[in-house]
Amino acid sequence: MELRHFLQFKDFSREEFDYLFERSRWIKDKFKRYEPYHPLFDRTLVMIFEKASTRTRLSFEAGMQQLGGSAIYLNTRDSQLGRGEPVEDAAQVISRMSDIVMIRTFEQDIIERFAAHSRVPVINGLTNEYHPCQILADIFTYIEHRGSIRGKTVAWVGDSNNMCNTWLQAAEVLDFNVHVSTPPGYEVEPERAGLYGTGHFEQFADPMQACKGADLVTTDVWTSMGFEAENEARMKAFADWCVDAEMMAVAAPDALFMHCLPAHRGEEVTAEVIDGPQSVVWDEAENRLHVQKALLEFLLLGRVKA
Repeated sequence: MELRHFLQFKDFSREEFDYLFERSRWIKDKFKRYEPYHPLFDRTLVMIFEKASTRTRLSFEAGMQQLGGSAIYLNTRDSQLGRGEPVEDAAQVISRMSDIVMIRTFEQDIIERFAAHSRVPVINGLTNEYHPCQILADIFTYIEHRGSIRGKTVAWVGDSNNMCNTWLQAAEVLDFNVHVSTPPGYEVEPERAGLYGTGHFEQFADPMQACKGADLVTTDVWTSMGFEAENEARMKAFADWCVDAEMMAVAAPDALFMHCLPAHRGEEVTAEVIDGPQSVVWDEAENRLHVQKALLEFLLLGRVKA
């Protein structure tokens, strides 16, 4: 099998994502029926964390075990990676002792360098620039509730962070549109987002205009990990970018609301919205488990017939 990594959303084609969404559906159905499925028996996933996590660790560790394999947790504070060992050297060693690696770190360059020296597939569990596994879960959640996302409009309200960047990449691969509204000074940077075209997104100064007619409204915390020093300034700058009932009211009548969590009610979203009937955040969180199981299977076994 050709060695494949999942470091950015655009690493896979639309057809490959269609396959992953179908496998996610099949794997989730097995899980709900309590039917064992162990295609990764005797395979080992190494999970390397430089950033704190709840959903990423739980979904990957539980997912690998449910597929019959094992997962090993490494924190950079407790390993030589946190003591100056070159990323390239660590990749050589870790990839000789495992079958697949997931990394949650800061700069995208770290994971790119690791993958370049790895003998096994590498998955981006989150970097400052991208969060492809979360968007994989988000789109699968949309498909579950509303069908194909092709041609639909996603409204992103808030910071042009790793989530926003990945939504923009996904729009180009899967042919939907993203309306982005950020405060001045926090606009999308196409090069940082890794875009190869601009035909699938539009920027709005007014978040209400971004949400108008949208099929999905989504946001994230105003201060991502690694930017805590900017928190006070961000609280002031983002005050008008809280997703509330008025924004949801101008979206499409059947619009969904998503948030990757953890959420701060009263900051980036009101409790009325995140706990309301249009919110699918709990399905979204659970679906990290199912799409990542499909991803692990695909990277290790290729296409599998049901």
